[in-house]
Amino acid sequence: MRKIIGIILLIIIAWGIITSLQKMPFGTSRAKVADHYINKGKEETGAANIVTSVVVSYRSFDTLGEVTILFLATIGLGVVLTTIKRKEDRDTEKASLILSTGCKFLFPLILLFGAYIFIYGHLTPGGGFQGGAIIASAFVLMYLGCYKEKRINETGSILSESLGGLVFVIIGLIGLAVGTHYFLNNFMPKGEFNTLLSAGIIPIIYIAIGFKVGSELSKIIDLLMEES
Repeated sequence: MRKIIGIILLIIIAWGIITSLQKMPFGTSRAKVADHYINKGKEETGAANIVTSVVVSYRSFDTLGEVTILFLATIGLGVVLTTIKRKEDRDTEKASLILSTGCKFLFPLILLFGAYIFIYGHLTPGGGFQGGAIIASAFVLMYLGCYKEKRINETGSILSESLGGLVFVIIGLIGLAVGTHYFLNNFMPKGEFNTLLSAGIIPIIYIAIGFKVGSELSKIIDLLMEES
């Protein structure tokens, strides 16, 4: 029975892939889209880094879906771990002197670097997801070296995640209500090109995504460390 269900699922997946490929713009149409991004991207988005700006401009609705998937993954992991019976009074090996000292010194620097990545995402390679992942890596180091001394602030994590998602959705809906009526329409002044205060809503969106992704990944790390 399982083999039959597996074969049926494979057929459905294969049919979906073939159907999607048939509808994808190949050849001339696809080249026109790429040329539009390259030639008109800076003018329309106001961002020097057109590659990452596409994420929160031309395909902004996809980004909302990606952030939602990460949010649901965090909730799902929490639900799964609550059903597992935990062992009590487990001994953990103490971190080495180098690791325990290094985590205290590097933790704020990694947070600062992660913030730099998503604040300057519209100017240099980076963005909200990359900066959030770097921030989460700081918590990995903290848990490895200072787990007994420091823990993630659960209230602060939830607040940061919620505000990040709320800002993303509100700005997206404002863009939907004004201008050309599409989600995350860049309705703010684009400012002077290649400066920090440029590209309209893109830096704000990257900051919101950075906080949201960093909080969600850090929460996942916290849940896994708690269980292990």
